Amino acid sequence: MISYYKIDPPLLLYILSLFSDTKPESIEKQDRGSYSIKTMKLLHVMAAFAAMFLMGMFVSSDGQLQMNFYAKSCPKAEKIISDHIEKHIHNGPSLAAPLIRMHFHDCFVRGCDGSVLINSTSGNAEKDAPPNLTLRGFGFVERIKTILEAECSRTVSCADIIALTARDAVVATGGPWWSVPTGRRDGRISNLTEASNNIPPPTSNFTTLQRLFANQGLNLKDLVLLSGAHTIGVSHCSSMNTRLYNFSTTVKQDPALDSEYAANLKANKCKSLNDNTTILEMDPGSRKSFDLSYYRLVLKRRGLFQSDSALTTNSATLKMINDLVNGSEEKFYKAFAKSMEKMGRVKVKTGSAGVIRTVCSVAGS
Repeated sequence: MISYYKIDPPLLLYILSLFSDTKPESIEKQDRGSYSIKTMKLLHVMAAFAAMFLMGMFVSSDGQLQMNFYAKSCPKAEKIISDHIEKHIHNGPSLAAPLIRMHFHDCFVRGCDGSVLINSTSGNAEKDAPPNLTLRGFGFVERIKTILEAECSRTVSCADIIALTARDAVVATGGPWWSVPTGRRDGRISNLTEASNNIPPPTSNFTTLQRLFANQGLNLKDLVLLSGAHTIGVSHCSSMNTRLYNFSTTVKQDPALDSEYAANLKANKCKSLNDNTTILEMDPGSRKSFDLSYYRLVLKRRGLFQSDSALTTNSATLKMINDLVNGSEEKFYKAFAKSMEKMGRVKVKTGSAGVIRTVCSVAGS
């Protein structure tokens, strides 16, 4: 049993005054200056309500995410997703990288709410923003959604499908597994400008990267680890051409880029500033393996993007990269998993917030 005298009465009086018109000095006191049992009971009841109110104010919106959220409402949901990936990933093993990139780009704009999937008839949705013009996998996600709608209509969100698909696709290609608590709900707003302003471009310097990650509640460790996803997949010359041909008004080639690597790219891949179609491996020679090779290349000044190179310009992130390279792949997998779980909780909509879109590409569905 709680002793009413173990909690400071003046504090309780103050809390009471916040939630009623009662003034602390008007509370009944006994002649000897102590508070009556009746008054103390009243104070504690009011304090309990105040505490519950304050907890409600400060509990994060991701509190309702939970493992196996669909266990009762759509028990086959997660298996349907993983089975679909297992069935089709062998036909397109390179799809894992675009799906994890889609998850990343979704979470950085209005939180992980599936808004990156929405089509626009006026060309001003997130899909239409420069960072998303090379995104792939929209049709793949929509096909999964169609299957889930047939299984349990208006139940599984597009946001959760993105999060689960990204994880399962990486696992199916031999990469790390991470927990994906579910219960996200979908947004209905998708804005080109917001995507352009919030998704870190490949030309980012360290200051820009730090700011954009911090805006999502992600720290420098998350920045380094999530950049590790560049160990799989490809990009295009358009994402790094300026490093080769037009870095600044005074320097044509980025001095932070290894000269031998740059010469090879110019001779065999990106042969002109205007090449927007040639495909490049982000982790040459190891793009299909989720490993530490990416970080080794970054230390050799052979990271493809300016944003990769930027990770070595800060002493803290440089040390993190060296620690990863000198550690085990298992350690990297565990750390990467934690950052992916953290990113997957960014500004999520749960409970009564958001909706469950029936067609992922249609905002009003």
